[in-house]
Amino acid sequence: MLDQFERFDMKKPPMRQHLRLLIRALCAPALITHKNKLTRINMEGVKPPYLLLCNHNAFMDFKVASKATAPWRCNYVVAIDGYLGREWLLRLIGCICKRKFTNDITLVRQLRRVIDRGDIAVIYPEARYSLCGTTAPLPASIGKLAKLLKVPVVTLICHGHHVNSPFFNLPDHKVKGTEAEMTCLLTKEDVLTKPHEELTAAIEKAFIYDDYTWQKEKGIRITYKNRAKGLHKVLYQCPHCGTEYHMTSFGTTLRCESCGKEWEMTELSELHAKDGVTEFAHIPDWYEWERRNVRAEVERGEYYFRCKARVDALPNAKKYIDLGYAELIHDMDGFHLKGEYEGEPYGADLSAATLYSCHIEYDYLGKHGDCVDLNTLNDTFYTYPVDCDFSVTKMALATEELYNHYWSQKNPSRQVSVSPSFDAQKIV
Repeated sequence: MLDQFERFDMKKPPMRQHLRLLIRALCAPALITHKNKLTRINMEGVKPPYLLLCNHNAFMDFKVASKATAPWRCNYVVAIDGYLGREWLLRLIGCICKRKFTNDITLVRQLRRVIDRGDIAVIYPEARYSLCGTTAPLPASIGKLAKLLKVPVVTLICHGHHVNSPFFNLPDHKVKGTEAEMTCLLTKEDVLTKPHEELTAAIEKAFIYDDYTWQKEKGIRITYKNRAKGLHKVLYQCPHCGTEYHMTSFGTTLRCESCGKEWEMTELSELHAKDGVTEFAHIPDWYEWERRNVRAEVERGEYYFRCKARVDALPNAKKYIDLGYAELIHDMDGFHLKGEYEGEPYGADLSAATLYSCHIEYDYLGKHGDCVDLNTLNDTFYTYPVDCDFSVTKMALATEELYNHYWSQKNPSRQVSVSPSFDAQKIV
């Protein structure tokens, strides 16, 4: 039974950050190598405590945040798998553990502790690396959180980190001239006087970015020879023949194995068809076309995926637990995971109404391939589909579209729905 395993202690108060000089020393080489430029906007006189919201494209984001927040102490919200085998270290440098895409009141209390002692609370609200260098969905409750903390809201938006080390192709692509803007977006007075919906809208606007557009505007050429490798993980559907799951990529080429059409990825990260019409030169445009196709499935009430899946659990930061195989269903109601471990049933049912996005991994840890990790407050299930054609990217898109579909049905006047799951009045 899974109950036999110790769970991560989420309630343990976060430590004040230690080893600050060492952290900055370790971050400095990458910042120098990539010639990072940090611009501060409206930051005159802004000192902790404040809430720092950062976009998320690569591990380089953390290094820029270390530079931007110096010399002050910070506490970072970090996913549980980041703690694996090094919980003591992450606690020492001030990290706060979170299971992704869960409504966790304990986390809010931890953030209040950080603010109350005068430090910086750092959150990556997209909660995952961007899949194609554009904004991932933000939690609708972010404005409520800002009002609860009652401190200025500062944003840190980085550019160039995705094209330097895209989620689908992690090796360093040697991009130089990366940039970041650190902006005091909302003053304490703004936070106290404006409604939370207005705060959320301001944050969402500040988080609009596109790394591929930034690259082209800057004229930055990437000569990395395998720059297209892994791109089929994101661009899983062929716009020429419409076939899903039969894309592949290698070197600088993206190819559909169903119809044979190929596209070349240029040094400016544009796509050009080797023969015939170029359907999408801009990678995010192809991605958004896939989203529209998924949205159409959802609106017709036809979205459905079912498979056998291998499952690893991570109840704590010590090790993964091999749970064997289970049934995974993703349908109009959300995710449903059902399996047995040592003769006892386990599972998770995650409602589409409560899950505004989900976390996926490509070839996670080189173990069993691509996975979607499903989280409850006590468990994280790394779920690897097997013996089927699939795309975890499509699952992520479907999760977002199912959430929006549910709430648009509840409130048709809103383009983007607001989840009622976060209630500031419940926080003591």
